[in-house]
Amino acid sequence: MAEYKLVGNVDPFLHIKLEKGDTVHCERNAMVTMDASLELKGEMQGGFLKALARRVTTGESFFQQTITAVTSPGETLLSPNLPGDVMLLDVGPQQYRLNDGAFFAADASVGIEIRRQGIGQALFGGTGGFLVMETSGSGKLAVSGFGSLSLLEVKDGREIIIDNSHAVAWDTRLHYELSTTTAKSGFLSGLVNSAKSGEGLVLKFRGAGNVVVCSRNRPGFLAWVAAGLKAAS
Repeated sequence: MAEYKLVGNVDPFLHIKLEKGDTVHCERNAMVTMDASLELKGEMQGGFLKALARRVTTGESFFQQTITAVTSPGETLLSPNLPGDVMLLDVGPQQYRLNDGAFFAADASVGIEIRRQGIGQALFGGTGGFLVMETSGSGKLAVSGFGSLSLLEVKDGREIIIDNSHAVAWDTRLHYELSTTTAKSGFLSGLVNSAKSGEGLVLKFRGAGNVVVCSRNRPGFLAWVAAGLKAAS
């Protein structure tokens, strides 16, 4: 079985040691270095329709990289396309839903499926509208996020509110719904107040399970960069 190790504290690399016959999948352009004994291919994971669905609904790459130790063991060093942290998750006893751009790498035994979600989650969410990525199978999963990553535990009786742009991955056992931090005045009124205050839309989680969050807001950062470029032009 492939061995995973994070290397470095800021914007870490993911070091994977593969035994003969091991295969890992990773996002496009993730490979930094690898032993010559390993084989690298670009593939449509799950076939054309599933690859197309991931591309259209979640913004993930149409093709992913597949690295295989065909004839002998080998090692590879991977890096996410965007700056930020990487976290390793165990898939099997727990399955996860993934936000846009969260998938980084995984064992071949871990599947990434496209699932339907309710209207309340899809209406304004950043998880691909009515469809969201969800893991299946068992093995190691590496997720990446903009900035640092932290694992939050949601306990029964404790509802947690997370900005949608900071949610990276969450346990499928959790119930979640879209809201605003000003939802006491009604959802539509909350949207107006959110637009005025810059609060943004949030996800409310309840139940028992884990949520991975990132420290940086990618849409907010892109808006800041765009405003700077506009001011400089």
